[in-house]
Amino acid sequence: MEPTLFRKIANAPKPDFGDILTRSFELFKKVWQECLKHGLITIAVAIPIIILVYAPFAPMYIEMIDASINGHYYEPELDFSPVLIVVYIIVIFLVTFLMQVVSLAITAHFYKVCQREDTGQPIEVGGYFTYMRSYFGKMLLLSLATMGIALAAALLCYLPIFYVMVPLQLIAPIFAFNKKLSAGAIIRASFKLGNRFWLIIFGLIILSSIIAQLGILVCFIGVFVTAFFVHIPMYYLYKDTIGFENDTVPTDLNQG
Repeated sequence: MEPTLFRKIANAPKPDFGDILTRSFELFKKVWQECLKHGLITIAVAIPIIILVYAPFAPMYIEMIDASINGHYYEPELDFSPVLIVVYIIVIFLVTFLMQVVSLAITAHFYKVCQREDTGQPIEVGGYFTYMRSYFGKMLLLSLATMGIALAAALLCYLPIFYVMVPLQLIAPIFAFNKKLSAGAIIRASFKLGNRFWLIIFGLIILSSIIAQLGILVCFIGVFVTAFFVHIPMYYLYKDTIGFENDTVPTDLNQG
């Protein structure tokens, strides 16, 4: 499968920026409810992490608010031992990393939903964590590689972030539709496809990210609907360049 995928990337036709956006809007009208479901599930998974991050500082926040109400000056005191700080940082890193793995699974499932809707197949209920059951180890490697690449790019004065954001955005759709590939092959394919059409993909990412934030205008609630719009142009980018073996998908979406 690996040589076939790379051959498809090498021979991929140039994607049409305007056409991809047009079809993305049309597909979004059909899957906006799925966008909402996937967005809410992602947020629900993130809530425990947020609580874990801020819980140790809750007493300090309470004292700060109390001092503000009573008109007193409050100077926060962080009385934590070095060992506790190190343990706290490690736990936060591990939990955040796990959150990234879960987010990848939810996003991969959303790409399969887009494929089913785009090809006229019925969308089945559930299955948001299907990839967690069968490909957890591979997603761990992909998440670790993504974090490492992003961190390395950030350490290089942040400018390389603009380059790597394109192939990193392609990891999820390539994984979703080529789950049998090794993690290394998926990353290489992402960079090969990203390098071929970097400017077009970069434009799609920036514009779709702006559109995805428009939900904030609807009392902030709408952002849960529009947030997953960023993935729809990437679905069509994948379809127009690499494509699928056929226009059908497995009868059972929960098979991944």
